[in-house]
Amino acid sequence: MIKLGIIGTNWITQQFIDAIKLSRKFDLTSVYSRHDQTAKTFAAKNGAQETFTDLNAFFTKGQFETVYIASPNSLHFEQAQMAIQHGKNVIVEKPAFSTQKQMAKIQALLDENPQVLYFEAARNIHTENFHAIEKKLGQLKTVQGAEFTYSKYSSRYDLVLEGEEPNVFSLKYAGGALQDLGVYTVYDAVALFGMPEEAAYYSQLIRTGVDGKGTAILQYPEYNVTLNFSKITNSDMTSEIYGLKDLIEIDDAGEINAVIYIDDDRNKQVIGNTIDENPMLPEVEDFARVINDPKNPQNKHDYDYWRQLSVYVNKLIYNLRQDAHISFVGEKK
Repeated sequence: MIKLGIIGTNWITQQFIDAIKLSRKFDLTSVYSRHDQTAKTFAAKNGAQETFTDLNAFFTKGQFETVYIASPNSLHFEQAQMAIQHGKNVIVEKPAFSTQKQMAKIQALLDENPQVLYFEAARNIHTENFHAIEKKLGQLKTVQGAEFTYSKYSSRYDLVLEGEEPNVFSLKYAGGALQDLGVYTVYDAVALFGMPEEAAYYSQLIRTGVDGKGTAILQYPEYNVTLNFSKITNSDMTSEIYGLKDLIEIDDAGEINAVIYIDDDRNKQVIGNTIDENPMLPEVEDFARVINDPKNPQNKHDYDYWRQLSVYVNKLIYNLRQDAHISFVGEKK
């Protein structure tokens, strides 16, 4: 069992803990929170043995080998940096880091500490349904572009409308639609098509200064890929990858619960409809596989690919944000 420490006690952390329990590959031992009672309550609920409110003590005294980081986006870098410096494997929620400079520092630290493993928790690319998309994409005779949509109204936008500024909609905490939901579509595009030659982002800013919704256009040599995402509207639009007459239809670019291939004659074939008991279970099992046997050739290949993909996604999201003139608090320092 891989001993796990966690930073963050929100709903996504709970979902991750539920996933590791299903996998039976991790053992939650340590919980960090700025608030003592919050840490103790979360630990008691989930069977952790120790709690911390001091980050340095967490990393120096905590009885764990891998840390899962699900704090506000702007805190990821400092916490991941400390983890690597203390020899802890890192699983960090997407988007991992806000700037290319931060990503470069983390990659340099990883090179200096080759025994430490780093994973960005991009759950959508680890699912059976995503692998079905990859397989069918490789069978298309022609690719003429794609559109990926992931839009979900955030209940926290109600707070914005009431004059508040929750973290997910705050420049201080590196929030916004691109960071929170757009990252799924960016991962889809880069994992399936690679890095684009050019990219532009047309954002709709809200009162707090972040993007509430937006459209990104990625230009490849022979086609474009369009990304639509929003935290201030809902959408039932499917996502599609275009062949010549045929196409791949995806119910949701973030969740990917159903994938259909529509052939030249408009016949439909379901090629992916696996719904996991917990949507984070596939990534948890992938991470555990690599942590438990990092020198296995297939595991090393997968790890190197995920690590490079994380760098590419970071670069593209950063460039899209710069194109829309969105700057987070303190990032120019």
